[in-house]
Amino acid sequence: MTSYVEQQIQARIAAARAKAEADKRRRQELAEARQRGLAARHAQKLSRKGEFCDGCNGTAPTQDGITHDPWCTVT
Repeated sequence: MTSYVEQQIQARIAAARAKAEADKRRRQELAEARQRGLAARHAQKLSRKGEFCDGCNGTAPTQDGITHDPWCTVT
């Protein structure tokens, strides 16, 4: 037979464990969402690079009518 105080302590410990697990799950979900966001951002950035000269992709020089990306490392 456990005392009332022991029961209250066990309840607090269980609540703390549940909160810690929920916090851990939330951090994991946020990290996954962040990774998806970073991947989407990177894909968007790469698609914008395709709008510029082929030189930005390192495959060919700037062509007529196509602007050169100022961040391009190909000269």
